[in-house]
Amino acid sequence: MTYLGLDLGTSGVKALLIDGDQNVLSEGHGPLTVARPHPMWSEQDPLSWITACEAAIAQVCAAVPAEFSALRGIAVSGQMHGATLLDANDKPLRPAILWNDGRSLAECDELEARADFRGIGGNIVMAGFTAPKLRWVQKNEPEIFSKTRKILLPKDFINFWLTGEYVSEMSDAAGTLWLDVAKRDWSDDLLVATGLTRDHMPRLVEGSEKAGDLRAELATQWGTGPVAVAGGAGDNAATACGLGVVHPGQGFLSLGTSGVLFTVTDTFATNTDSAVHSFCHAVPETWHQMGVILCATDALAWLSQITGQTPAALSSLVADVSAPSPITFLPYLSGERTPHNAPNATGAFHGLRRDHTLADMVQAVMEGVGFAFADCCTALDACGSLPGSACVSGGGSQSAVWLKMIASITGLTLDVPDSGAQGAALGAARLAILGTGNATADDVLMPSKVRQAYTADPTLSDLYSTRLQSFRDAWKD
Repeated sequence: MTYLGLDLGTSGVKALLIDGDQNVLSEGHGPLTVARPHPMWSEQDPLSWITACEAAIAQVCAAVPAEFSALRGIAVSGQMHGATLLDANDKPLRPAILWNDGRSLAECDELEARADFRGIGGNIVMAGFTAPKLRWVQKNEPEIFSKTRKILLPKDFINFWLTGEYVSEMSDAAGTLWLDVAKRDWSDDLLVATGLTRDHMPRLVEGSEKAGDLRAELATQWGTGPVAVAGGAGDNAATACGLGVVHPGQGFLSLGTSGVLFTVTDTFATNTDSAVHSFCHAVPETWHQMGVILCATDALAWLSQITGQTPAALSSLVADVSAPSPITFLPYLSGERTPHNAPNATGAFHGLRRDHTLADMVQAVMEGVGFAFADCCTALDACGSLPGSACVSGGGSQSAVWLKMIASITGLTLDVPDSGAQGAALGAARLAILGTGNATADDVLMPSKVRQAYTADPTLSDLYSTRLQSFRDAWKD
């Protein structure tokens, strides 16, 4: 028997086929593009997600047709917060408004004044979340709003294509701001505040539960037998499942385009004053909190564009680190979430002089990301949920010197997983196994083996503690 994980990202869909022992059999990819018709807008055609899924699945099937015909379970992970509006005939009414769309800033304050989104929904109302997007549609596209019969998250639109059913699960639904995160159910108060009712919402399951069966037409087209489709997960919860980060006290640090410090809890708790995200996990009776920074490896990518050198070439300029850079960098090139909730924040170099080198600037950029993670640590520590160690993922985790910096700045032990097949697609494939009902979470969601651990260098940590204060002072200025 084999199991398929689909990961719907912003730039593409990844398909990963594994067997019952979680050996990777094949991978596929389908590209996506983002439309930005106006400043701060970010949209995608929901039908393009299906096209990308079909392309990725076709590659998997072509590579291992016999193994694909043995498919028994599917689960989808996906970009969170996107608003996909369907009419009475299940057709998209407009392009989906994505997680990185900022048009609904004004609507955030409106909703905060209407209901207890922070207490019930567990999060500050931010333009990236789904609820303010719907309020924007209600105000600016009333004819679209009036025709809306169902609202689905991006991965749930794929689940609808797979099963013909309207289903969401807890980790992704928590990112809408319509979920009572403690009760793991839709909140009537939060829906009404946005002009909606439960009839607009899909039914809810746990991410590891069966959500439906693969439609007969697809099973025939793919040449498979009966296939169970699990609830799936939002992208970060799926990544956690791929790393085996599902028990209280465990965590991971994602050093990707943006940065995430993710920690698992057994209760619902919030720290909205520091813009901590509090969501349900993809497994029952489990929650998670996240500190999120909006510019991690993207800060190095920006410097790469400015200098005309590749990120790899820039990174090679910092072979090791024995002292902080003489420059302080604020990595707020795309605004910031944790702890500032400041979408209009800007980046800056502080202390830059004529005699400083490009290597000094590169090191400052890398350290600035580390200092931003230190702020996330402080915010999570205030909730009592800061992990002592964290698995690492994302492209930046390939840089040993960057991990050494972050470990010394934050005090976290950073564990590099042994397997290269980590991430949200693997987490989805693992949830697909659970969705068949033939295995337990303890058997499937095993922690990754650690290839290498980075711990804080005491001398470097002392030097960084002073620089961290300078970083925070620079933010205040």
